[in-house]
Amino acid sequence: MADTAVLVAALTGGTAVLASWVTSRGNAKAAKVQAETAVQVQQRVQVREIRRTAYLALIEQAHAMGETYWRVGDAYMQVDDEEALRARVEQIRVDLRDGFAPLMRCVRVIVLEGPQEVGESAEALLKAASTCNSSLWPVSRGEPDARQLYDEAHQVFRTRLDAFIGAAHAAMNRE
Repeated sequence: MADTAVLVAALTGGTAVLASWVTSRGNAKAAKVQAETAVQVQQRVQVREIRRTAYLALIEQAHAMGETYWRVGDAYMQVDDEEALRARVEQIRVDLRDGFAPLMRCVRVIVLEGPQEVGESAEALLKAASTCNSSLWPVSRGEPDARQLYDEAHQVFRTRLDAFIGAAHAAMNRE
């Protein structure tokens, strides 16, 4: 009988040790999965915030350039003298050059951070800004039809800005 009691005690003890080991392995796996999930969630939140900040910075720079573009129309309405008008447009061109580098930097960050469709939309906006800026050179020289070409380029810029905002909005809602 004593031998049976020892055997039962040994089996019970062995079972308890095995059950404890299985439980601890399960708990360790669960803790690992939970930690990995928390890291993934944190990374997604961080990526989302980086993208949101980059998108807002581009929108801010584009709006600043857009305000400067509007000054061309104001110049046409406020200045009657052709020479003074060309001088004002030339000054606007100088101001736009200063604003183009920050816009380009914002686009590069967005292309880096993704997603691809938002990066492509940002690059299209940058190209439209470049075209709009370039179209001011003939305006500042008083060339015929230059104003119409500038107005068309400005319209494309506004359209591309709206498209970028839409792409950024869609990307943020997917995340």
